[in-house]
Amino acid sequence: MTLHKTSPSRGPGSPDVTGFYDEDTGSIQYLISDPDTGKGALIDVVMGFDPAQATTDTSGAEEILQFAQKHNIEIEWVLDTHPHADHLMASSWLKQQLGAPTAIGEKVCEIAELWRDLYHLPDAFAPEKDFDRLFADGDEFKIGSLPVRVMLTPGHTLGSITYVVGSDAAFVNDTFMQPDVGTSRADFPGGSAGELYDSLQEILSLGDETRLFIGHDYGTDEREDPAWESTAAEQRRENKHLAGGTSKDAYISLREDRDRTLPLPDRMLHVLQMNLRAGRPPEPESDGESYLKIPLNRFEKETS
Repeated sequence: MTLHKTSPSRGPGSPDVTGFYDEDTGSIQYLISDPDTGKGALIDVVMGFDPAQATTDTSGAEEILQFAQKHNIEIEWVLDTHPHADHLMASSWLKQQLGAPTAIGEKVCEIAELWRDLYHLPDAFAPEKDFDRLFADGDEFKIGSLPVRVMLTPGHTLGSITYVVGSDAAFVNDTFMQPDVGTSRADFPGGSAGELYDSLQEILSLGDETRLFIGHDYGTDEREDPAWESTAAEQRRENKHLAGGTSKDAYISLREDRDRTLPLPDRMLHVLQMNLRAGRPPEPESDGESYLKIPLNRFEKETS
């Protein structure tokens, strides 16, 4: 059974949030539910992917759906915060199972344009067709009776978004890590350490007791078990990269120095071709099979 933990509602307007940990990628997947209506949404659910064999599996996503069914949660939305580089998104598969609409930030279209060039696939990717809703900064919708506001929080990617749900929950994608780890990398194409700093400050402007749910955790030398919830106050007070009022220039230097030491995620060049299609593989070729295209030596400078 996938490691999971529920952060219960704190009262009227506050969602129940269950995080499910994907050990292979260190990703956290979320099931949000409205205690008043039983309606829910999924955020950043992972499709299993083995890069050695280029095979997929749905077992983890199936567990989350079984959990929702057991707790009588009706899924209204399948949401992603950005086109992930470290895992294959399950959005397209989930839509097939649930009939619920998929959504992501509207700047996925600009990210697709970047990657058309990097893959030399000039006619690839049509996010406006593969996702049912492309959210702009400030857009609002509901999960049951819970209001949701979309915040554009770029830096990790140019189109990353945060979902602020109800009175006290924010799903902050790859911006913050846990306070004892710091913040997320900003060196992928379209990323920016300066924009990430601004996004972090905007998230910190949410109420002190706002629960912040992050995209990844890998534990630390001192903390073996993964964790994924903090508050804005805890991040402001304890975050390894920001506590003590780190200036923007100091943060950019720290983040860029760290990012230069990081390799590309081992799934990145595989899964982005599918994630820019909401997790759907490329159209089958004449033999009925789908194929991925991997650029050679294109990222040598970025990882040297």
